[in-house]
Amino acid sequence: MSERISPPGAEAPAAEGPVVLDDDATLHAMGYPRKLTRRFKAFDNFAISFTIINILSGIFSSFGFGLSAGGPRILVFGWIGVSVMVLFIGAAMAEVASAYPTSGALYFSAGKLAKRHKGAWSWFTGWLNFVGQIGGTAATGYAAATFIQAFVALQWPSYEPTAHQTVLITALIIVLQGLANTYTVQLVALLNRISVWWLLIGLVVIVGALIVIPDHHQSASFVTHFENNTGFTNGLYGGMLGLLVTSWTFTGFDGSFHMSEETVQATVNAPKGITRAIGYSAITGLILMLALVYSISDYTKVAGSDAPPVQILIDGLGLGTAKAMLLIVIGAMLFCGLANLTSNTRQIFAFSRDGAMPGSRWWHSVSPRTRTPVKAVWLAVACSLALVVPGWWSHTAFTAIVSVNVVGLFLAYAVPIFLRLRLGDEFQAGPWHLGRWGRPIGWVAVTWILLSSVLFMLPQASPITVDSFNYAPIALAAVLLIATVWWFTTARRRFQGPVSYGRPDEVAAMDLV
Repeated sequence: MSERISPPGAEAPAAEGPVVLDDDATLHAMGYPRKLTRRFKAFDNFAISFTIINILSGIFSSFGFGLSAGGPRILVFGWIGVSVMVLFIGAAMAEVASAYPTSGALYFSAGKLAKRHKGAWSWFTGWLNFVGQIGGTAATGYAAATFIQAFVALQWPSYEPTAHQTVLITALIIVLQGLANTYTVQLVALLNRISVWWLLIGLVVIVGALIVIPDHHQSASFVTHFENNTGFTNGLYGGMLGLLVTSWTFTGFDGSFHMSEETVQATVNAPKGITRAIGYSAITGLILMLALVYSISDYTKVAGSDAPPVQILIDGLGLGTAKAMLLIVIGAMLFCGLANLTSNTRQIFAFSRDGAMPGSRWWHSVSPRTRTPVKAVWLAVACSLALVVPGWWSHTAFTAIVSVNVVGLFLAYAVPIFLRLRLGDEFQAGPWHLGRWGRPIGWVAVTWILLSSVLFMLPQASPITVDSFNYAPIALAAVLLIATVWWFTTARRRFQGPVSYGRPDEVAAMDLV
């Protein structure tokens, strides 16, 4: 990977040292005036993707599934293998982000990279990204509400969580995250900086406690132990399902891409934010995974519990220390939801700026006081709350609705990468690029996305019942059907892909001072 230090066709700089393209000039060249404030530095951009990936939230939420679908062998070695695949995806996306550093991110680059039918490519990518992010915000809030109630039940054993309480707590969490996003970009950046240190220090505390305190650890060979309790007799199939634990965790790293218009030196810092977030999450996540696996005392007891990672903490650390560790995890989940909502808001802002959403002129307006897209924030909040409401009656219904989260996001990731590959040598790379490795890395990324998407839509438990059925294919089909009908009835006549507000000098005059 390398960084080209001057725009295509420019003379090489006489002075030594990197020359970074002017952020506003880059934005103007793509046809947009500056409406958002650039307050995100390199660390802030990295922080938002690192926080959304959130290894504490992801691993603690999905660890139990992995114990049944492959056990320690898949949890550990599957983490390593899938992390490498996700890094390929991130690197390919980062190359596109360097070329098109806008809040529109995936849908914008899809529209620009397509040779034909630019509007259609952009439309479907944008709606997959939108639905995936809305589902992610709802799912993260729901997970946080579930773990909050688990903590309350440990503290006060008489407390019995109900579906209604979970929905109400989730709604409160999402509204509070909306309030945080309503205020200045500085506040969001500060909270994301705090979240990085919360995650890293929390990881050290949890892993350190699991190494030092328990009286017993599993032997080194335990990492090769295989379990298939999915109900399916084919062990290979069960193990393949276990790979989803890592895939579930590694979502949302497009957040760095969406924050491009608020990041300084975005053509370099946004792609670095994507790749660094994935790389650091892969390493720290592996450390946490090993600590949890080797701290399992009674496999059957842990795998059969309602929250296996919490059971590991209780068995190994005692109830009091386990509750303290659980507070760290809950905090990480809250930070994750906050960052996810921030990314979601910027996608709405950009998508509506190009006229792709009903009431577009509302959603891309920016508050003159806070310099944030406040109305887009509350649209994201409202949509996320709408997805949570079915959980009032049925957890299965809620799961069915948000199940499109991961599939939608990864398919949205695949589109601009695929279109960049189709362009071949016609692709005009940005300052951060992969050079001759761009095409092979891109093809590996697209291939893995397609394979993992199939896994996400296969049955994940047997026998297949109303409660165990995997609703992801139905949810994805519903999203694509609505988007397709909408496209052919009205959208294709009014939406032609990313718009340009004029020549660079014209849009420069539109900048908010």
